Amino acid sequence: MQIQDFAKLLIVVGVLVTVAGVLLYFGGKVNYFGLGRLPGDIRIERENFKFYFPLGTSILISIILSAVLYLIGRLR
Repeated sequence: MQIQDFAKLLIVVGVLVTVAGVLLYFGGKVNYFGLGRLPGDIRIERENFKFYFPLGTSILISIILSAVLYLIGRLR
């Protein structure tokens, strides 16, 4: 891997991290197409206890990112 390729990779990763940060910052104010309330997400609420594990959301995001990265790899 040449230094230019590594620099491009760092730029892409930086942009993705920045976008993820902006989404997390404004996450409470915007509903991302129902993400976080999908079937398969685990939510347990008791009197003094709340537990939330977004399993369905994680799987959906993983599939989308895998497809995008696959397409990027095919276009190279």
